[in-house]
Amino acid sequence: SYLLFVVFSISTSVIISMIYSSVILWICTLRMLSSFSPSANCKRECVRSIQMGTGNVFGKLFRISTFGESHGKGVGVIVDGCPPRMPISVEDIQRELNRRKPGQSRLTTPRDEEDIVEILSGTDDGVTTGSPISMLVRNKDQRSKDYEDMVTKYRPSHADATYDAKYGVRAVAGGGRSSARETIGRVAAGAIAKKLLSYYSGVEIIGFVQRVQDIEYEIEDHDALTEDMVEANIVRCPDAAIAEKMIQRIDDIRRSGNSIGGVVEVVARNVPSGWGAPVFDKLEAELAKACMSLPASKGFEIGSGFRGTLLSGYDHNDEFYVDENGRTRTRTNRSGGVQGGISNGENIVVRVAFKPTSTIGREQNTVTREGENTTIRAKGRHDPCVLPRAVPMVESMVALTLADALLQHHAQCELFPRDFLFGQQNAAEVGVVPNRLGKRLDLP
Repeated sequence: SYLLFVVFSISTSVIISMIYSSVILWICTLRMLSSFSPSANCKRECVRSIQMGTGNVFGKLFRISTFGESHGKGVGVIVDGCPPRMPISVEDIQRELNRRKPGQSRLTTPRDEEDIVEILSGTDDGVTTGSPISMLVRNKDQRSKDYEDMVTKYRPSHADATYDAKYGVRAVAGGGRSSARETIGRVAAGAIAKKLLSYYSGVEIIGFVQRVQDIEYEIEDHDALTEDMVEANIVRCPDAAIAEKMIQRIDDIRRSGNSIGGVVEVVARNVPSGWGAPVFDKLEAELAKACMSLPASKGFEIGSGFRGTLLSGYDHNDEFYVDENGRTRTRTNRSGGVQGGISNGENIVVRVAFKPTSTIGREQNTVTREGENTTIRAKGRHDPCVLPRAVPMVESMVALTLADALLQHHAQCELFPRDFLFGQQNAAEVGVVPNRLGKRLDLP
């Protein structure tokens, strides 16, 4: 009995000690956490930085982050994930920016910007170093006084009201981040992505204006399309006769103080099969997000698009065959180069619909920030039709998406050769790890 009493007493003491220790530990932990609790001002600043920081980055492995506002000191981009040792020059990037810049014809905004790019980091002696590539274009021809009315009035179908609703503050002059001037960073980064894709497999990405309002160009052979054909006229339509009709329509609408929209089509040739993923990261889904993130974009199609809904399955299916080189091909391309979310080696063909420019020179009804009814006649310099300058923008977003898909594919599926004998050889032995730094990597 005495022994049982001793055991019971010791057990009770141990349990009480454990409970007491746990309580003390929790109290100490709570006090420690409370001592690190941020102030109310700090919490507000953290929330604000999270709000303002979202939505400025695109890509997973080939990543870009754009910055700057329309009437700020400049706009630019940081490109991260670009492979090292790749030749790139300022001229490569400037060439693409010249296709995007304002004032290039009477069909575009007359804002006088040269859009000269500066590469601040990430290259050395004409090649990439593997570190982030930062590029800057300085703004020079801002006319902020044209936007004085918009401090208190919302422009219809513009981002003024929604920016106020989200952030409670906005850059009024030029529309701030909602301005198409933000796309300078995308086009600059897209120039690097184009070079990467071209070096890898000779990928060519060519866009053109497929439709202006109801004036439409139906391309017959995407393989015959050249950039020279597109750049032969100011509207960037490969067919000269249809281009003249488009130009006349835009001229007429420009003189009336109004605007119109249409469709840009882009083809990516020589894209290898296997890029993309089968579920949430389908290649067409990534392309859609990329293109729909552009200002004024309102619709996206790939391959047959919405017209494919008019066909039966038998008529819509792309039949396979083996070509003279022993390659599996499709006789048609209604899939638009992507099947099951993965590229199939055929041309990738996408179309992006753009709405008429929101800012026009006609008086319209609107409201003030205080909720009072009023009218507004927008000032400033704006494109009567965004399509000619949207061509390099869509090309760039397609290039950025494909460059990211290329790196993701290699990271997951090309780490080992297809005939690699797991457990019998290592990557260094078959030449996959060529770096000679460090000890020799032998089989275990």
